[in-house]
Amino acid sequence: MLIEFSVGNYRSFRERVTLSMEATGIASQPPSLDEHNVFAAGANLRLLTSAAIYGANASGKSNIIMALRFMRNFVLTSSRETQSGEPIFVEPFQLSTETEGQPSEFELVFLIEGVQYRYGFAVNAEYVVQEWLYRLGAVRETALFTRDSKQIKVNVRSFREGRGLEERTRPNALFLSVVAQFNGQLANLLLIWFRQLGVNTGISDQQDMLNALHHFEDSPYRSDIERLIRHLDIGIDEIEFERSPAAPPPNVPFEIAEVMRTFFDRLSKSGREPENIRIKTYHQRFDAAGQPKDKVVFDLEQQESHGTQRLFALAYPLMRTLQEGLILAIDEMDARIHPNLVIEIIRLFNNPITNPQHAQLIFTTHNTNLLSAKLFRRDQIWFVEKSRQGASDLYSLVEYRIDGKIIRNDALFEKDYIAGRYGAVPFIGDLSALLGAEHDQKARP
Repeated sequence: MLIEFSVGNYRSFRERVTLSMEATGIASQPPSLDEHNVFAAGANLRLLTSAAIYGANASGKSNIIMALRFMRNFVLTSSRETQSGEPIFVEPFQLSTETEGQPSEFELVFLIEGVQYRYGFAVNAEYVVQEWLYRLGAVRETALFTRDSKQIKVNVRSFREGRGLEERTRPNALFLSVVAQFNGQLANLLLIWFRQLGVNTGISDQQDMLNALHHFEDSPYRSDIERLIRHLDIGIDEIEFERSPAAPPPNVPFEIAEVMRTFFDRLSKSGREPENIRIKTYHQRFDAAGQPKDKVVFDLEQQESHGTQRLFALAYPLMRTLQEGLILAIDEMDARIHPNLVIEIIRLFNNPITNPQHAQLIFTTHNTNLLSAKLFRRDQIWFVEKSRQGASDLYSLVEYRIDGKIIRNDALFEKDYIAGRYGAVPFIGDLSALLGAEHDQKARP
């Protein structure tokens, strides 16, 4: 379970910002939001089931998801996929001379089996500048290990598995990843948590479609995925999985075909037969009287709409996250999906019946239809606004003040946001002037 995520000096975030999933002590109207959208994660800890992030185009809201993905990937790969001297592909804030040469910082606070951990690191393009892991006890935090650019200090009483691995850790690799590689019990437990953290970076992310294709046939959630797709009313009655031997597609240049054949040969020699994976969708066909007659088969990637493809790609991570009580972060969740369908997906998380394992959903969106006090508590709504100096800030509606006053539960969130009362909207001049017209002039024949 995620408590909070912090990032600083990364892409558009110059200063450290924090996205918190901890519920504040507010009372919502209707009161059912405080029952459905919040769950107890400990004696004194209440967490949110979802969070929506708004902002203008290029405000930096996608960079929250990108930062989460960078942290996840670096934890999972730094010890085994980088070599000594290789650069770390991190992107610091570049529009200030003050941050030039400073490391980018990432930190997560999360729960595993009821125990709270705080793990983070600061890196530049050359090496890990800092790294730390703390565990919260009954009274205070205990440092399991800390690291600066010169040395790693291991608490041998609380993190014995890390002892002796300090010298085996390259400057450009994370100590936590190295300990996990040497089968450290706690380190492996933390890496499993990172591996299960779902991050979808938007409509251009082909990895989610590949995951959906490869996991659909044998997925324990196949029936749930099919039910979800049928429930979303996109005209699909049935889904089938089809495998076939892989071959270069027709009409590709000879050079590319040769490269593909070489790759396929290597796969075959390694014992993995190359294959194409296709999803077939079945649609009802009707006669002249409007009565069902038979079914027509479509190819998902060739004949279905981009919106249907996006729903299919999201169906697997959504069902897996809900069933296993995981965390899923999605950039542009509303892209190519009807607003009503997005609302239904959010309600799956904000409902203890469909979300008994307390899964959490974090997403960016432009969909103002979701800005409703009947769907979200104020601490579930977040905004990203970029300054004139190009630096992004992150803040929630619950902490926002207008003339020193908090936002009331009966406020019209959508109307006020569009009007710019909460910030995080684009600075738009008079676009009509681009065509030599004044904003208030009537069009002339």
